[in-house]
Amino acid sequence: MKILKNILFVLFALMFLNAGLDKFLHYMPVPPMPPDMQAVFNAMMTLKWITPLTGTIEILSGLLILFPKTRALGAITILPVMIGVLCQNATFMPSGLLIAGVLFIINLWMIAENRNKYKPMIN
Repeated sequence: MKILKNILFVLFALMFLNAGLDKFLHYMPVPPMPPDMQAVFNAMMTLKWITPLTGTIEILSGLLILFPKTRALGAITILPVMIGVLCQNATFMPSGLLIAGVLFIINLWMIAENRNKYKPMIN
């Protein structure tokens, strides 16, 4: 079970490393989008700071999640981005909701695994 958990967490980290790097290097093709989602995408592109910020958070969180010692910090820093991904898919692209939901569950699993490390923040 521990090996499966580590494999899932590393794949999760690599997924966000890839997504973050793509925001800077633009090496993955952009899939066709519904008109509503295209409007949101265009609005985000006019905000010059949002894509680099999200990409940086994804890269840093992915790197933190790769190493078990810093996994708790990575899991909590990627949570707001993961919630945004989940909401975006629920609103504009329900076909991607399954993948986003699985990633969200893995993120919550990481947070639950490291819950003792968060106790000093809320005490």
